[in-house]
Amino acid sequence: MEKDAVSAGVSEAGGLFSTAEIRILLCYLISSINQPVPGRMLADVLHYEGIANVFEVNDSIAALCESGHLKQVDEKDDTYIITDSGRNAAQTLKTTLSMTVKERAFSAALRMVSRFNHSRETDIKISREGDKTFITCSAIDSGEPFMSVKLLVTDEEQAIYIKERFLEDPSKIYSEIIDMLTKRNK
Repeated sequence: MEKDAVSAGVSEAGGLFSTAEIRILLCYLISSINQPVPGRMLADVLHYEGIANVFEVNDSIAALCESGHLKQVDEKDDTYIITDSGRNAAQTLKTTLSMTVKERAFSAALRMVSRFNHSRETDIKISREGDKTFITCSAIDSGEPFMSVKLLVTDEEQAIYIKERFLEDPSKIYSEIIDMLTKRNK
């Protein structure tokens, strides 16, 4: 395929340089994930992984919506689903993409969707009280927190690190806290 996509930030080894390939990859990913996918986050992840330029991904998402291959389901969250025509295109054309690109992109997209879902099930606040920095991490169920942890941290940088770790798997952290609090010492 002809290189017609902007390549800034894209790896020569395993990156996509064709607008058509980027569109095929987007249809393939969103079809494979089979749940609403946040567009801006997907563009950032594919760019970070060196697969496609962030601007090209955003332009491709817009073009796929215009052509009826994708549909935006939530403007606030910027989430998209695949349409039947998009699913058919992905199924028909997925063999034009290398297995390596598909696997790298799919793995990165799954991590991104998991993180997106976790962020919707949590409430994280970083606050200053006098000269102290705190982070409060809450796990939410049905709009109500079922666990909140407030920690004194050294600075905002440490708070951001804790936030990122919490977003990786809040239910695991919840389970480990419950385990530690209910375990009997022998």
